[in-house]
Amino acid sequence: MTQVFTPKLVMIDVDGTLVDSVPDLAWCVDETMKEIGLPIRGEETVRQWVGNGVVRLMERAIANDLNAEHDKALFEKGMPIFNALYADNNAKRSGLYEGVKEGLAYLKSLDLKVGCVTNKDERFTVPILRDLGIIDEFEIIISGDTLEKKKPDPLPLLHAAEQLGIDPKASLMLGDSQSDVKAARAAGFDIICMSYGYNHGEDIQNYNPDAVIDSMTELRDLLK
Repeated sequence: MTQVFTPKLVMIDVDGTLVDSVPDLAWCVDETMKEIGLPIRGEETVRQWVGNGVVRLMERAIANDLNAEHDKALFEKGMPIFNALYADNNAKRSGLYEGVKEGLAYLKSLDLKVGCVTNKDERFTVPILRDLGIIDEFEIIISGDTLEKKKPDPLPLLHAAEQLGIDPKASLMLGDSQSDVKAARAAGFDIICMSYGYNHGEDIQNYNPDAVIDSMTELRDLLK
């Protein structure tokens, strides 16, 4: 039988959940690589590296590896270039996943609070949500630099629940990665994951979220 959730708060991730942001991130990575004299990495490779914020993305791009050590001098040179590029290019090639607007509309029809939680810095988060027309859907937006810790630490989720006056045990996270699952579990949130997101090439089912869906339209069957 399908599990039914009755949360009072739903916190939603951005990259890989609401927005396919890889086209812009990959373009900025590759332009940065050209500037610092490294080979371009390509969109498919960058797709495996996204999910832990742009600093970690750039470290991986410079190392050309998910976990290897990076050249710190090249990182110091490349990070400001990337930041300047991404500030102007965070919603030019990216878009909402199919079903996102319908899913957000369904959540709005329920008597619950909806927030956004991401490891992306606020200076990048707010423009992308605004430019894609969904910023007004959220009662709270917690970015990667809002607090001293970010996902997979539970602090962003616990902070949101506290700010909105909701018990974490009556709350749900909608995400796409192991980082989201770990944060939700540590915060006492339920967790639903998207099958299409960014999880470094791993099947999100391996991390045992409470449910996995292919589209946010499926929230109609899971949330009441």
